[in-house]
Amino acid sequence: MAQLRQEVDPGEAGLDGKALERLDRHLARYVDEGRLPGFLVALSRGGRVAHLTTHGRRDVAAGLPVEADTLWRIYSMTKPVTAVAVLLLVEEGRLSLDDPLERHLPCFANLRVYDGGSGTRMRTRPAAGPVLIRHLLTHTAGLTFGFYHRHSVDALYRESGLEYSVPPGADLAETVEVYARMPLQFDPGTQWNYSVASNVLGRVIEVVSGQPLDAFFTERILRPLGMTYTGFHIEPEQAGRLAELYREADDGGIETVPGLPVHGRPRFLSGSGGLVSCAYDFHRFMEMLRRGGELDGVRLLSADTVALMTRNQLPGGAVLRSFGAPVHQEPGNDGLGFGFNVSVVTDPSRTLAPSSPGTYGWTGAATTAFWVDPAHELTVQFMTQVRPKTLKIFPELRRLVHEALPD
Repeated sequence: MAQLRQEVDPGEAGLDGKALERLDRHLARYVDEGRLPGFLVALSRGGRVAHLTTHGRRDVAAGLPVEADTLWRIYSMTKPVTAVAVLLLVEEGRLSLDDPLERHLPCFANLRVYDGGSGTRMRTRPAAGPVLIRHLLTHTAGLTFGFYHRHSVDALYRESGLEYSVPPGADLAETVEVYARMPLQFDPGTQWNYSVASNVLGRVIEVVSGQPLDAFFTERILRPLGMTYTGFHIEPEQAGRLAELYREADDGGIETVPGLPVHGRPRFLSGSGGLVSCAYDFHRFMEMLRRGGELDGVRLLSADTVALMTRNQLPGGAVLRSFGAPVHQEPGNDGLGFGFNVSVVTDPSRTLAPSSPGTYGWTGAATTAFWVDPAHELTVQFMTQVRPKTLKIFPELRRLVHEALPD
């Protein structure tokens, strides 16, 4: 069974070993204080794993440790995989970034946009233009999430059973039909709002390819890359490797919480957040991107397509803090643009934590994270399983990793 292993000493890879020791100590304190059950952190330079640490428990009650082959619900780190799937179809000429969404999903024809009011007094108007595939990839389509509690449209999502993105018991096709009945929060292409867009892309992939989303992912991405243990569900013999899911408790500790239904093939295949993966598999996905679409002689995408995916696509070089809907206008979004389902560092002088220009990546709802720093040939992943309320690990994680980089 393949699992991630450290291949070189940090110094051999040009990393500061003492800085990495500080990183490990800092993260271990979260475990010792009961704020994390356990974690895995890994850094690779030039494709070679130069730092790999596991600490704490994957299941606290059972006393099971985090190990290199632990399986994690990666939630929104699914989104870049969905973007790669879309771009495979684009390269084959079966889909265009500028295709109107309604060409593939007719339920999205004649969209309307929020124009004021709320509830039964909500006003809408015709959208200024269609939603394009590129709008879905950049979260500028006008869609939203029901859990924001910040806008009249997200309230409408909740009223329609979409607080957690999927109506109870619905599959992907049925869920997307519900999305299509919602008004857009704004005209396509005019703001950035993190949303259910990748679920819509998942359905587009199914319609264009003629395959269920899980089959397309497996055949076109996971199997070619050797990501054997990544998918929308786990096999019975893998169940013992799956980390328990926790959330922050009111007393500052953690408590167990139900997670994605991954012990059998789920009815709803979420391109937004449905995958389970392990460190070895996600290392291979990051390396494919870092190497411009190729890994171990297998080419998924052209280098030009990967460059497009990982370049800021917001109009006029805008950043998330200024171009985002009000809920996203926070300091942590300064200096960051957005590509196709990845954030991109455009101005390191404005980011909350030290970063290199062009660094891209994303996070997951259970406090997982990855990024690729092309300038330093670096890939980083952090895995744990806590749904946060106040926990803010990522700026510290980025700062401590940055301290290990050469000047």
